[in-house]
Amino acid sequence: MLKKIIFHILLTALLTTSSHAEEADAYDVYEWMSSLKGEWKLSPVDKQEGTDSYKHKAIVHMPGTDATGISFKSIGYDSTVQEDLLPNTLKQMVTMYHCKDMECNQIKATHYCVKQNQPEFIANFKESSENRIVFDCDMSTDLCKSDEDHVHKIIHEISNDGKHLKSSYLSWKDKKQKENSSIYHFDKKQ
Repeated sequence: MLKKIIFHILLTALLTTSSHAEEADAYDVYEWMSSLKGEWKLSPVDKQEGTDSYKHKAIVHMPGTDATGISFKSIGYDSTVQEDLLPNTLKQMVTMYHCKDMECNQIKATHYCVKQNQPEFIANFKESSENRIVFDCDMSTDLCKSDEDHVHKIIHEISNDGKHLKSSYLSWKDKKQKENSSIYHFDKKQ
């Protein structure tokens, strides 16, 4: 009898967990993106794990240790979330997140990159959660299908306390992931 009860509890937990991941929709992802609003500073060098991007001369010479490394704000009467990565540097990039259509069945993003291209993304609802927001390159676009060097996946991971953000911009070239993608760690500015 105890085994049956434990089995039913585990089965219920498994079904609840898996259905929750499938329940994410465009409104959920947009709300999660909106929760990133505000300014974030680059975390200290010893906290920049998994990347060498923070060593780029444009970042090393950022004005002051409290300078904004990334910011998010709503524009267009809350219809778009604007991400400004590494503002006031030579590596400054902007990504715009918004509904793809009037019904808002999908969230779209366009990344204005220092690689001098503009890859387009769609939200990956299955991989996204309140603490991990994933955008995949829109394979219906020419750039995403090309051999050209471009950002192919964007992942924002926020800590449970909402004070730390890891943003990954995974690059592809010749239709495969490059080893040296840009990964940044940020801390919420007070």
